[in-house]
Amino acid sequence: MAKAENTRNVYWIVVIAALGYFVDIYDLILYNVVKKASLESIGIIGQAFKDSEHILFNWQMFGMMLGGLLWGILGDKKGRISVLFGSILMYSLANIANGLVQNMTQYIICRFIAGIGLAGELGAGITLVSETLHKDKRGIGTMIIVSFGALGAVVASQIGAKFDWQTSYFIGGGLGLALLALRAGALESGMYKNVKAATNVKRGNIFMLFKRGETTFKYINCILIGVPIWFMIAVLINLSSDFVVLTDGFPKDKMVGQAVMYAYIGLSAGDLLSGVLSQVLKSRRKVILIYMVISASVIIYYLNTPEMTIDHFRWVCFLLGFGTGYWALFVQVASESFGTNIRSTVTNTAPNFVRGLVVPITISYKYLSNTTNHQTSAFIVGGICLAISLIAVYFTKETFSKDLDYHEID
Repeated sequence: MAKAENTRNVYWIVVIAALGYFVDIYDLILYNVVKKASLESIGIIGQAFKDSEHILFNWQMFGMMLGGLLWGILGDKKGRISVLFGSILMYSLANIANGLVQNMTQYIICRFIAGIGLAGELGAGITLVSETLHKDKRGIGTMIIVSFGALGAVVASQIGAKFDWQTSYFIGGGLGLALLALRAGALESGMYKNVKAATNVKRGNIFMLFKRGETTFKYINCILIGVPIWFMIAVLINLSSDFVVLTDGFPKDKMVGQAVMYAYIGLSAGDLLSGVLSQVLKSRRKVILIYMVISASVIIYYLNTPEMTIDHFRWVCFLLGFGTGYWALFVQVASESFGTNIRSTVTNTAPNFVRGLVVPITISYKYLSNTTNHQTSAFIVGGICLAISLIAVYFTKETFSKDLDYHEID
């Protein structure tokens, strides 16, 4: 009976984490889909709109970086379940409030709070799955979470196109609050309970990551592995109109929405396949390297094809998204690389620091674009991102089937 209950808890955790990440991605993408309509409705147009969208994006990213630290440390100090549902509650309420904003200041506050909330869900979910599933199957749990969650982008694109921006935000907030009802029955990780019971083990001390050079190096590499993913999303997808001219008259103002939707469909498919390949090859590192080769190939094609039909463009965006499909494995590697007493901190901060690196990546691209063309600028920035990531993978140890029931020594 106890084994059956434990199995149900494992399945329940995967379901909740997948649904939570679905709403998480919905919110992240919805902002990009409705930002123009929402800002115009509060009187922000023209150059003021361009300035405001950058300000809002930076505040959201700042919130996510801060939230990564906050939820990560809380996850190690107070528990994974508390963080999972606390983060869902925060970004759900922020979503609802976002639908009620009347001015720029209110919008900034809502995106900042939403960013903090959005930073906790994925890390908490993957930490729970890593510590709960059998060591040979935990990659499957992560694959399900991220593959299903990425479909939140597709839903956000459709909802944002069919409903007004206020209603779209309310729907996201409502989905999150409905998800909280599933909290009943979700149990805390057994590994975490054991570490919490050990009074001589320090938990959630982020400075532990910087006391020994070897630990710091390992942590930095875990972060750098994911850099190309957000280069492709933030630059190649979100700024797709810089690189491609559609030849069949498709409206330019709807181009980015199509790019985002098809890229995230590709991301979902890529995460699904990367999880399967990881199980077949019994390796995280090999699969990540395969996906980097795919990404490099698609980037070269994309940047050398300035004119496309809308159908051609959709397929290329799908392939760009597919190439980012090692996102799940990247977060999994971070989670599997550290002990239980600091695992939540690492798993939450790594993906959110990568998201935060979007700011210097986009600034570098914009700066280079002032001196050369968009394609060359993207080649340079993307090449640097891929090179950094390849070096990080080289120095990262394989974590497939690694025993995670241990703690880091302070």
